[in-house]
Amino acid sequence: MSSRSSRQLDIPLIFATLAIIVISLVIIGSATHVNDAGSERFYFVQRQGLFAFVNILFAIFFLNFDYRGLQEYGTKLYIFNLIMLLAVMFMGQSALGAQRWIQLGPISIQPSEFSKLIMIICLASVLQDRVGRINSLSEFLPIAGYILIPFVLVLKQPDLGTSLVFMAIFFGMIFICGIKIKVLIAIFLAGVASFPILWQFLKDYQKMRIMVFLDPNVDPLGSGYHIIQSKIAIGSGLMFGKGLFQGTQSQLNFLPENHTDFIFSVVGEELGFIGAAILLILYLIILWRGLHIARDAGDVFGRLLAIGITSMLAFHILVNVGMTTGIMPVTGIPLPLMSYGVSSLTTNILAIAILLNIGQRKNKLSF
Repeated sequence: MSSRSSRQLDIPLIFATLAIIVISLVIIGSATHVNDAGSERFYFVQRQGLFAFVNILFAIFFLNFDYRGLQEYGTKLYIFNLIMLLAVMFMGQSALGAQRWIQLGPISIQPSEFSKLIMIICLASVLQDRVGRINSLSEFLPIAGYILIPFVLVLKQPDLGTSLVFMAIFFGMIFICGIKIKVLIAIFLAGVASFPILWQFLKDYQKMRIMVFLDPNVDPLGSGYHIIQSKIAIGSGLMFGKGLFQGTQSQLNFLPENHTDFIFSVVGEELGFIGAAILLILYLIILWRGLHIARDAGDVFGRLLAIGITSMLAFHILVNVGMTTGIMPVTGIPLPLMSYGVSSLTTNILAIAILLNIGQRKNKLSF
C-alpha cells in the first residue's frame, strides 16, 4: 500500500472498529468463561479472536484494490446470493427453531449474514444509473422486486430480523437516490394497510415476540423471559457496573444468549452506564464516519455502497440495543462487531473495509 493511501485511511473509523472488537473479546470472555471449567472455558473468545485477526488481515489486503471493481460483479453476485440462500433451504442445519446455517467442515456459516453485504453491492450496481429517476411507483416497483426474492428466501428460514435489515438497507439506498417523498408516503401507507394481512403470515413465536414487547409479563417464563432478564441485568449495573466476571445475571446463566444477541446486556451489567455509553459513542463514531465517507465519495457507486453499509450498521445497532433495553421487539439481530459469530463478524469487518476503501479514493461528488 502506498504512503499516500496510508495517509488517507480514516483513523477514527479504524480506531472505533478495533476498540469495539477488543471490548467484544473481553465481554465474550467474561460472559462465557463459566460455561466450562476445563481448558475450553475460553473457547468462544479464542475462536472470535482468531477470526477477527484473519478478517482484519484480509481487510488490509482488500484495501490495495479499488472498490469500483465490485460494480462489474453485481449480476454474478446476485445470482450467487440466490444460490447460497436456496442452498440453506435444502442443505441447511437447524438450530433454535430456524434453518439458517450451512456446515463447512468445523465452521458453521450463516449465508443470510453475507447476503446483506452482497445485496448492498448488487443494489449499488443497479441504482447508480437511477439517481433522481425514482419518481413514481412504476419506477420504484422493479427495484423493489429486485430485493424481494432474497428477502422472501431469508424470511422463509425463518429470519425476520435479517429480512428487516434488507428493508433498512433498501430504503436507505433509495432515499439517497432522491426518491420522491410522495412515493415514500405511498409505500408507508401501503405497509400500514397491509399489516393485518402480514400478521397472518407470522409464525406463532414471532407474534408472541411482538406481544411480549408490549407486555413481557404476558409470558414471563417463555418468550418474555429474555427481555425481563436483560432489563434486570442492565438495570443492576447502575453507573459503573458490577465489574468484569462479576455480573450475576450473565455469570449465573439467567441471561440467555449472553455472548450473542444479548451481549449489550452483559456490558450494561458489568461495565454499567459508563461502559455502555462508551460503547455507544464508538458506534456513533462509526456511523458518523460512514456518512462522512458517503458525502465525500468519488462516484455514485461508492456513495451508494457507503450509505447501504451505514444503514445496515445503524439498523443493527438500533434494533439490538433497543431489544435488550425493552424498547423494541426481540428479533435476534446481532450487535455489530460485538456479538459472537463468525459470519456476522466477517460481514461487518468486510463492510468496514469497503468504507475505508471508499474513503481512500474520495473525490467529493455532487448530485
